[in-house]
Amino acid sequence: MLEHLRSLPASLNSRSSGDSVSFAAPHPHEEHVLWMQKMDITPFDFSYLGNLLQQAYSDWKSQVDSGLAMTTTLYSVWNTEGVCLGYDSDREANPGVDVHRLVLECIDKRQALSHRGSGERGEYLLITHPLFSRTNKDMFAVFTAVIYETNRDETSEAVVRSEALHYRTCFYRRFEYIFMTDLLHAHEQTAREEHRRSILFQIVQRMHEKMDVGAILDEVFDSMDYLYPATYIKLYMSQDQSNFNPRIKPLLLNERGEDLCVRTFMEGKLIVARSDDGESRIVEVGLPLKGKQGIYGVFHIEMNDELMEESDLQLITMMVDTAGTAFENAKLHEQSNMLIQELRLINGLTQRLNQSLQLMEIYQISQRELKEIFQAETCCILQLNDNTNHFEVMSSNMEDVYHQSFSVDYGIAGLLYRTAEPLIISNYAQYDKVSSVFMENTGSMSLIASPISVNGEVKGAILLAHTREHYFSYDNYRLLQMLSIHIGLALSNATLHAEVRRLANLDMLTGLYVRHYLDSVIHERQAHEFCGSLIVVDIDQFKQVNDTFGHQTGDQVLKQVSEIVTSSVRPEDICARWGGEELAIYMPQVSVHQALEYAEVIRTRVAEETRPFVTVSSGIAEWNWMDEKVSVESLFYRADMALYSAKNGGRNRIVVEEQEVTR
Repeated sequence: MLEHLRSLPASLNSRSSGDSVSFAAPHPHEEHVLWMQKMDITPFDFSYLGNLLQQAYSDWKSQVDSGLAMTTTLYSVWNTEGVCLGYDSDREANPGVDVHRLVLECIDKRQALSHRGSGERGEYLLITHPLFSRTNKDMFAVFTAVIYETNRDETSEAVVRSEALHYRTCFYRRFEYIFMTDLLHAHEQTAREEHRRSILFQIVQRMHEKMDVGAILDEVFDSMDYLYPATYIKLYMSQDQSNFNPRIKPLLLNERGEDLCVRTFMEGKLIVARSDDGESRIVEVGLPLKGKQGIYGVFHIEMNDELMEESDLQLITMMVDTAGTAFENAKLHEQSNMLIQELRLINGLTQRLNQSLQLMEIYQISQRELKEIFQAETCCILQLNDNTNHFEVMSSNMEDVYHQSFSVDYGIAGLLYRTAEPLIISNYAQYDKVSSVFMENTGSMSLIASPISVNGEVKGAILLAHTREHYFSYDNYRLLQMLSIHIGLALSNATLHAEVRRLANLDMLTGLYVRHYLDSVIHERQAHEFCGSLIVVDIDQFKQVNDTFGHQTGDQVLKQVSEIVTSSVRPEDICARWGGEELAIYMPQVSVHQALEYAEVIRTRVAEETRPFVTVSSGIAEWNWMDEKVSVESLFYRADMALYSAKNGGRNRIVVEEQEVTR
C-alpha cells in the first residue's frame, strides 16, 4: 500500500517543527510513521479543530509529569479566535489574571509572550506560547501557563515551552489517529464494495449461464439467503409458473387491492416502505421482475431497517434487474423450444440479415424470407422518412406500390405507427377502422402486420396479405412480431454501420471528406470512367492567420473556405480536406479547362467573402484513359507540383500543370 514511499525525500529525515533533535533514516517498517508525520492541517481546518484541541489537552494532561506543581501552575489551550478550549480548573481559579488579553496579543504577534502581575492569589507569571503546524508553520493554537511560584521564574519559560511542544505532539497524535481511523473506514468501505461487486458478478454470471426459468429464480433466492440470511423474501408471479418453490406465489391483482406488490407491478419501479414493528423498524421493498418486453412478477422483501443500507438496496436492485433479463431470455428460450420450427425460421432469417449491412439488401432479404415463411401472396415493407413524415415502400413483390409513399396518418402503416402494436385482420371486408390501398389493390382479405421499432420508436412497418379469409393464425401473428424485432435490430445495425462509415470518412472540423476516402473514390472512378480533374486548394499565409488571430479564428477561416468550395462545385464532385489548410476537389468527367473555371470561382469568392481576409492558391491536374500511367498517386503528384508552382509564383493564383493563370 505504501510502496510509493520507499524513496523518502531528504526533508523527511529531520523532525517536524517543535522537535528538538534530528534522527537518522528510519528502518523500512517505520516508513508508515514518516508518512503519517507528513500529514498536516491547513488554515481551512482551524474552524473544525475545537474537539481535537480538547482531546489533545486531555491526552497531554494524562501524560504530564506528576512531579509538576499543578497547583501552582495552571495551563490552558486557546484557539486562534481567542476561545479557551482546554484548562486545568474553573475560570475562577485565576482571579485577576487577564489571560485572554495576552492570548490575543500572542495571536497577533505570532510569538511567545510573558507578563508578570499580581492577582488575588499573589504574584504570577503569565506565559503564552504559540503552536504552529508542521509544514507551513500556520499558527493554530496558543498554549498558556499561569505560574504562582516566583522562585521558579528562571526555569518557567523553558518548562512552559517544553510542555507546549509536548501538547503539540499529543495534538498531532490525535490528528494522526483520526486520519488513520477515517482511512481505515474508507478502506473497509472500499473492500466491502469490492466484495459486493465480486458477489454480484458471480451471481450475474451464474444467471446468464442458465436457460431454465426455475433455475434462475432459485438462484435469486439462494443468493438472497446467502447475502441476507435474516431477510424474508417472496416472489409473486403475474403469470402461471410451474415451480415447486413455496416462496413463489401468484400475484392476484384483484384480491390484493392497492398493497405494495400491486403498486410495484403497476408502476414497474422500485418501491420502499418503512414501518414500526414493536421495538424494531421494518423496511419493506417491492422490486419488479421485468425485462424489455414486460413485467413478470414482483419480489417482496422484508428485513430490519438497521440491516438495510443504501448500498444493499442498490445491490439487490441490480441482482433483480439481472434476474429479470435472464428470466425473460429463459422464458423466450422455453417458448422457442416448444416451437422448434419457428426457432429455425428466426435463426435462418437472422443469419441472412446479419450477413449484410446494406439497408436495401436487408429490406429485400426480409421481404423474400417473410413471404416464404408465412406463405403470403403479397408482402410490403415500408420505412418512415423522418424528413417528409411519410412511409415509403422499400421492398415489395408488387411493382405497383414499389417506391410509393403514404402519409404517416394513412392506412395500415399509419395505424401501426399510432399504436406501436402488431395487427391481424381475418376479413378486410368487415374491417372498418382504416382503409388500405395495399389491401384493395391486391384484393386481399387476410392481413398480419407489425411495426418495425428502432430504439423504442416506430421506424417502419411490415404488411403480409392473402386473398383468403382467416388465412393467418395467431401463431403467425406472434411469430411476425418476433421476426420484426430481429429485422428492426438488423436495420438499426445497418443504419449505425452506415453512419459510422459516413463519420469515418468525414473531417469533423470542415465537414468535408477525408483524404483516404477521396483516394478510394478516385481509384474506383479511374477503373470505370474516361477522365477527371483534381484541384488542390491551399490557404495562403495560413500560419500567419493562426499567429495573428489565434487557432480558433484559423479554424473558422478553414470552415469558411470549405463552405465556399462545396458551394462552388457540382453536387457530384467530391470535396475533401487533403491535410492541414489544404483542400482537394475531384471532378469526375471534367477536363482541366473546365476545372479551371471552378477553381477561379473559388479563388475569387474566397478573396471576397472570407473574414478575416485570406486568399487561396490552387494547383490543377487531370487524367484520361489514354495517359501512359493512370494512378491516384500520379494525379496527386502533378496537382501538388502545380500548387507548389502557384505558391512560389506569388500566391493567390492558379496553376494548371505547366500553365499559370493569375489574377
